Amino acid sequence: MTGFDTRAIHAGQEPDPRTGAVVVPIYATSTYKQDGVGGLREGYEYSRSANPTRTALERSLAAIENGERGLAFASGLAAEDTLLRAVCRPGDHVILPGDAYGGTYRLIARVCANWGLDFTPVPLGDLDAVRAAVRPETRIIWCETPTNPLLGVADIAALAGIAHEAGARLVVDNTFASPYLQQPLALGADVVVHSTTKYLGGHSDVVGGALVVADAELGEQLTFHQNAMGAVAGPFDSWLVLRGIKTLGVRMDRHCANAERVVEFLGEHPAVAQVLYPGLPSHPNHEVAARQMSGFGGMVSFRLRGGEEAALKVCGLVEVFTLGESLGGVESLIEHPGRMTHASVAGSPLEVPNDLVRLSVGIEDAGDLLADLTAALA
Repeated sequence: MTGFDTRAIHAGQEPDPRTGAVVVPIYATSTYKQDGVGGLREGYEYSRSANPTRTALERSLAAIENGERGLAFASGLAAEDTLLRAVCRPGDHVILPGDAYGGTYRLIARVCANWGLDFTPVPLGDLDAVRAAVRPETRIIWCETPTNPLLGVADIAALAGIAHEAGARLVVDNTFASPYLQQPLALGADVVVHSTTKYLGGHSDVVGGALVVADAELGEQLTFHQNAMGAVAGPFDSWLVLRGIKTLGVRMDRHCANAERVVEFLGEHPAVAQVLYPGLPSHPNHEVAARQMSGFGGMVSFRLRGGEEAALKVCGLVEVFTLGESLGGVESLIEHPGRMTHASVAGSPLEVPNDLVRLSVGIEDAGDLLADLTAALA
């Protein structure tokens, strides 16, 4: 199975051998009968350690990212926390994007830092700045591309070279692009992180996270920590993400097409000062995005000439776009990052502009989205 959509529909999801059911069952069980002491059926003993529905999702995740092992967690931050504590020790150092997701920054700056982890925010588009930030204690270069919410793009292959030369690992948060548009492991990354809440689930009805690794030994290490720390995806949540993955390709095609229409509209609107989108030739790393992505995604950010007041008004006047946090669902969302998703980085080096609006462009009719924005911006 080499085609992406074929893998998304079938990998880890073979028909049930007993009933022929083509959809993986939801194994709503905490424990499993043993055939004698230690006689486990297919290795299952307790659902924190493993559950057949979660196993199917983890195999699917590995397949669509072309990795050695996938692991499913209760949230994206649970996945990140498990990774950081498995790979790093007190006194170690992490390089972060200068515009990292606020939740990642909060986890590292306000939780892991108390545990003894040091970090440096760096604009990852500046490779010289990344090299200058590397220390002997650097264990991870943490990359988001595109970033949230400024849609920055980093060169994954170049960052992998810097990380590996320093004896560190490159971790790529691939949530915004999805495996359909970008394959970080093929470009040299060691670990891919996802909030499966977003495009993988795709319907705003589940919270989850994932790690996919290129190295089997690291996969074993993370599997131990996943079980020891316990923040695993439940069977129903795993099933919902599996269902979402089946349609990821067709949804992403529509997200990208609609986003391009929105970007074109915003770029010509007099109330808009700047549009942030990797697909624009004016984007500072457009060439990198075009080289490592097969499409530019459904996330669009823009800045208003009228400042924060104008940004807040637009967020309140839309009708088809829903004012809400999160992203990647079939419905279009709008938010003010400075007061919503990125409030946790206010006053930090990662603070975002207060005139910024972020859109998660859904799969509705594009004409309705444009009409909604036209009315809100008027």
